[in-house]
Amino acid sequence: MTPKKPSTPAARKTVSKVTTKATTKATAAATEQAQTVDQASAATATHSGVFNKNTRVIKKYPNRRLYDTTTSSYITLADIKTLVMKNAPFVVRDAKTDEDLTRSMLLQIILEAEAGGAPMFTEAVLANIIRFYGHAMQGFVGNYLEKNMQTFTDLQANMSKQSADLTPEAWTKFMQQGVMGSYMQQMQKQTEQMLGMFGLKK
Repeated sequence: MTPKKPSTPAARKTVSKVTTKATTKATAAATEQAQTVDQASAATATHSGVFNKNTRVIKKYPNRRLYDTTTSSYITLADIKTLVMKNAPFVVRDAKTDEDLTRSMLLQIILEAEAGGAPMFTEAVLANIIRFYGHAMQGFVGNYLEKNMQTFTDLQANMSKQSADLTPEAWTKFMQQGVMGSYMQQMQKQTEQMLGMFGLKK
């Protein structure tokens, strides 16, 4: 049965407004849903080891040797660190099982750096990180640290561009007293509050 059209201009105008509003809501909902799907797909691709064609694949053999398939040559852990410093996309895979070993390689680089003369993490920080493993808030803490590190990295990059002509001494002072110093203090305070909430502050 065909519905009757509104008989008066006012009624037709009201129907038009309702229809437009409903269409706008539906479009917004569809857009939001599409964005959510795209984000989920991107996250899935990242965590499942799907990389673009520009990603360098490094194979690790049972004898612990690392083979760069892009340069067709054997490399060292120091070379992988260089790739990290250059922000070059890469993945380390077991030559036999194809297991993703990228995280273990990055952790090894961090371990060697921490064992050097200028460690980044204090014993208290490392102890607190260990305490979060198995804790109900483990996932939250990882996300919190990742977001803060990314914010810090972006801020540091912007500050470096703006202060490219500063001397090392002036840069140090700028870091301690400028915007970066204020951000560091704020982040430290937030971290201490979060640790205190869960009884993990020393």
